[in-house]
Amino acid sequence: MEKHIVLTESMYYILLSVLNPNHGYGIIQKTLEMTEERVEIGAGTLYGAINTLLDKGWIELYSEDKASRKKKQYVITAEGRIILEREISRLEELLRNGKREMQQQEGESHEED
Repeated sequence: MEKHIVLTESMYYILLSVLNPNHGYGIIQKTLEMTEERVEIGAGTLYGAINTLLDKGWIELYSEDKASRKKKQYVITAEGRIILEREISRLEELLRNGKREMQQQEGESHEED
């Protein structure tokens, strides 16, 4: 498993959305809800990303209703969960470093006054 994987924002939210089994429309709705409608994943992006995540083994088909296209449900795999946890740690590091550097810079600029 690669160590330094950076997820796209769409992939990150898709993985979060399938911590519990979810279908395509549900993933779009969950992402809108989590981001207060800032991130809207289009159908083309969603299904392209789902195929990529399936190929990587980070999600799997959970169930499929043959009578309805919408009823394919996906769920995160153990490997996908590891990838998601690593991404969350990476994002936390970005925030910590950014906040520290901004505070340091603010402290330096106040010293100059």
